[in-house]
Amino acid sequence: MSLIFPIYFVLAACALGGLSFMIFKIGDALSDCPATGRAARAGALTIVTGFVAIGGGAVLIIAAGVFVSLADIAAEGAMAALGLSILCLGLGFTHAVATLRDVVAQSAKQAQA
Repeated sequence: MSLIFPIYFVLAACALGGLSFMIFKIGDALSDCPATGRAARAGALTIVTGFVAIGGGAVLIIAAGVFVSLADIAAEGAMAALGLSILCLGLGFTHAVATLRDVVAQSAKQAQA
């Protein structure tokens, strides 16, 4: 039981960090364009900040709900909680990348006008 908490949080933090890094890398790739580069960099930084805050909160809420309500949780329960956390982070990542693409598209529209 004592190792389940650290393992859950380490794996969830690794997932959160990896997905945040990927948002930065996508923003970096989109910043090559001279017309939309500044918007892509600023958008990536803003979006990653929100993603980390919301994703970290989701990981903590799931941990609190599962680990408090199921005090004698087994490894299977912890894996289910971790799976739910990763699912939530993946959905947030998808939304974050779509938002970044929208920021760059809006910037491109303004640059053309």
